[in-house]
Order: sequence, then C-alpha cells, then structure tokens
Amino acid sequence: MKLLTLVLLPAFFLAATARPVAAQLLQPRPAAFTRADSLRGSLTTPLRTCYDINYYHLDVQLDPAKRYLRGSNLFRFTATRDFTRLQFDLFANLQVDKVQYKGKDVPFTREANAVFVTFPQPIQQGSRDEFTVQYSGNPTVAKKAPWDGGLVFTTDAAGRPWVASACQGVGASIWWPTKDQQADEVDSMLISISVPQGLKDVSNGRLRKTTKLKDGYTRFDWAVRNPINNYDVALNVGDFQHFSDSYQGEKGPLTLDYWVLPENVTKAKTQFAANVKPMLKSMENWFGPYPFYQDGYKLVDAPHLGMEHQSAVAYGNKYQNGYLGKDRSNTGWGLKWDFIIIHESGHEWFGNNITSQDIADMWVHESFTTYSEALFVETQFGKTAGQEYIHGQRRNIQNDAGIIGPYGVNKEGSSDMYDKGSAMLNTLRTVLNNDEKWRQLLRGLSATFYHQTVTGQQIIDYINRESGRDFTKIFDQYLRHRNLPTLEIRFEDGKTLARWVADVDKFDMPVRVRVKGGEYQFIRPSTRFAEVKELAGATRESLEVDTFNYYIGVLVD
Repeated sequence: MKLLTLVLLPAFFLAATARPVAAQLLQPRPAAFTRADSLRGSLTTPLRTCYDINYYHLDVQLDPAKRYLRGSNLFRFTATRDFTRLQFDLFANLQVDKVQYKGKDVPFTREANAVFVTFPQPIQQGSRDEFTVQYSGNPTVAKKAPWDGGLVFTTDAAGRPWVASACQGVGASIWWPTKDQQADEVDSMLISISVPQGLKDVSNGRLRKTTKLKDGYTRFDWAVRNPINNYDVALNVGDFQHFSDSYQGEKGPLTLDYWVLPENVTKAKTQFAANVKPMLKSMENWFGPYPFYQDGYKLVDAPHLGMEHQSAVAYGNKYQNGYLGKDRSNTGWGLKWDFIIIHESGHEWFGNNITSQDIADMWVHESFTTYSEALFVETQFGKTAGQEYIHGQRRNIQNDAGIIGPYGVNKEGSSDMYDKGSAMLNTLRTVLNNDEKWRQLLRGLSATFYHQTVTGQQIIDYINRESGRDFTKIFDQYLRHRNLPTLEIRFEDGKTLARWVADVDKFDMPVRVRVKGGEYQFIRPSTRFAEVKELAGATRESLEVDTFNYYIGVLVD
C-alpha cells in the first residue's frame, strides 16, 4: 500500500488509520540499454579518459533558411596516458567532413554517435596537443524544446529568423562535435558563430569581436574564460537589441547584459529589473558569490521556455510571473516572481558551477536549484513563506522511482529530483535545526567544489562531514527509493510507541513531535517499535507530528 496518508496536508495534523502493511512497493523494471547508450554515457572508457580537454574553438556558420550548419571545432587537450586513439562525439545525422592533426587528415571511424580518431604516432602522457574536426549538416530540430533537445528554428513577430540551441540530457553533440560527457569540462572556450547580416548571435561569455565577412555573414566571437559544461554552450540567433546594467555583488561589480527581441524591450526592462538583482542578492546570500564574474551574467530571449546556459541564461517565460503565469506550488507565493529567471539562474550555482559527472546524479543540479526557489521566497518574504512554498511544491511529486538514475548510460532518474529533492533538503535543514549552519553548508558547497565536476556521493560526504551529522540513511531513502519514510505510531497500555517504516536498514531520522499546545521536540525512532517517553500522556487526538517541514508519511494505530 502507498504510505502517503498525511504528506500532502497543508498543516500539522495526525489522523488515525488502520495498521499499515510494511510492504515494499514494486520498483519498475530496469530499462534495457544499448551499446550506443554506453558509448554516450560511459565516463571511464580508455578512449575518453586518455585525454583531458583544455580548450575548444567552436567556429560555425549557420544558414537559418536551410537549417544547415557548417564549421569546425578545435580540440586542445592534455594526454593523461600514452595513446594513439580517442573518442569524441557527434550525432550520426551530422557529417564529419575531416579530422586534421598537424595540418594533415587523419583516419576516423564512426559507431552510432561516437567518432574514433587514430593518430599517426603515439601521443605521450603529459603532452599538450590538438586536432580539428570539420563537420556539416542539418542538425536535429527540437520538437518541444527544451525537453527533447536540438535546435529551435522559428521567426520573431516581424518574420525574421530566430534560432536557439537547447540540448541538456540528449547532449551537445546533437549540434557540435565535442567530448560529450559532463565529467570533463573544458577549461575555456572561444565560440564563433557566423550568421546572415542583420542578425546577431549571443553565446556564452563576453563578446570579443564582431566581424563582417565577405559572404554576407557576420561572425560573433564569444570568449568563455571559466570552465563550462557541454550542454551549456549556447547558440542564440535573432534580431536582438541589447541593454545593460550592473550589480554590486560579493566579488564587486557584476555586469548584467540583456539581449531581447525589439518587440520585448519595454517589457524586458520592467521584468528583468524586478527579478534579477533580488535573485542575485538571495543566491549570493545562500550559495556564495555568483560563480562567473569573469564571464558576466546575461539573459537572452529564447523561442522556448528557458535553459540554464552558463552566463547566457535562455529566457522564454513571456515576461510574466510564475511558471507561464501559473504557480507550481499553488500557494500564491509563486506568482510574486518570474519562475524562469529565478530557477534557471539558480543553476549558475548548481549545474554550472557544480556539475554532476554523470546525469544519473542530476539531483545535484535540480534538487538544489528547485530548493533555491524556496530560499528566494524566504529572502523576499520571510521563512514562513519559504516553508509554505516548499510544502506546496509537494503537489508535483510522483514517488514513482528512485531519484538517482543508472550510471554510465546517460540516463536520468525520476523527475522527483526537482520537488522531492527540494523537500529532502528542507527535511535535512529541519533535522539540523541550525539555520545559520545550514546556510554556511550551502555556501561551502559552492566554495569547495568551485568550477568542478562531482559525484553525488561527494556532495553527501561533504554535507555529512561539515554538518557533523551522518545523513547517509536519509539521503539513501529519498534518493534511491520511491517510498517515503513513514512514522508509525501505536498507543498500547497507556504508552506511545513509534517506529520508522523505511527501505533503508536501521533508518533513524530524528523527527519533531509535540502534544497539542506544547513545544515541538525531537524524538529518534528506530525501525523497531519503542516507547516514546517524551510523549507520555499523548493521545490520538492530541499528538502532532511536524509533517509541514518534514516530507514523511505518518500512520497511527
């Protein structure tokens, strides 16, 4: 049976129910994965680990009318061992025209979306070297960006081309050749996008140069000085207008640049002014300094809902508060700010600054960023409002599968990584019972793993170590199992007995309870029934469990 009796109630409440059956819900059958999945998702194959990517120069010409790309990417790397062969990635519908090494063509083979290059002589461990891939073709067109991935080709209100990339999950190799894994971020990058004259490209980092070419195109060179993951690398093409501002942040002045379509300038100035600086104030307070001062902060009009493209956040929320005008929490708090600006910008800290090595651990991105929404509400409207918002987020939770996905095959876990992950983090905060220590933990994550790729276990180990508490069992229950931990309470012979029903062996999370009218206090049930002496005199009618701050089930006999 589903043990969800109280988890969606909007207040502190305890209801008497029949005695539960402590049976486990059936887990879904594991998906069948192909060799192509392993080629794309594996982090440890020798043909990928043999080189550490240092620098890319992506140089692409876009023909919007033909939906066609032609260009090159320079791979500059450091050899981690001796090798003669390596793998990069490019979707099979795009053609590799040639691979060049030291000015000469070198052989390559393809399998699925992987490309294997053979060099004429061994590349020695520790050496820095480079090769260039020239490619062309019609990239995958996204059917429903940003969820399905690819390029979006559309037009603005005046009929001018409007094109954008959105490829999280499916991978950047859907439109450019790259070492397409999150475990190895490039250290810096030059992005050169050439578009028909009259259009502009906005990509990540800072605009270094604009050059009018002889063929009726204009090239825009964008320099990214900080490490960047592949799916963040962005192409945004349109008849953009630009305006700017600055924010005095923890590291000094941060440039704010906005690139919007002509028809949106007036709306953008109002909406961005109302949301961006309050967002930065909140995020810096909770998570530490904005991680990309060198590259600045940008919002760019996008023909899709939005994406966390590093230093060039894609915006498509139609200049309204909420999520396309709706409140995902159904509390009212979500209509007081622009969801896409807050959520996608929150990814600058979790997703862009701290990046999971395998998308199986995407909870590191999405749980913390979804939680950042509530912290923003708290910053703006007080802690009670933030807690109400988190409680409201629960309405979106499915409890359908584990949040952690299978490793090595480029597969995410349950979408519960968003709202259930947020509820999990708030539960941890409640157990810790020290808000300033919790804030310092969050800020410490950003500092400790600054510009790094991580495993989920590294994040868990850090929180355990720095909090001085072992939260491993709590993480395991919420991340690896679909069931909620459920507090079961019995009243027998004048005694109050309690235990946890959970998938995790010896689960023992402290939980706040009280007798109605009294103060909350922590008890620590185990997975075996034991008397709760702190609740002497409690009855079914008077016992209250904190199901507002804890995302748990409660059952009473």
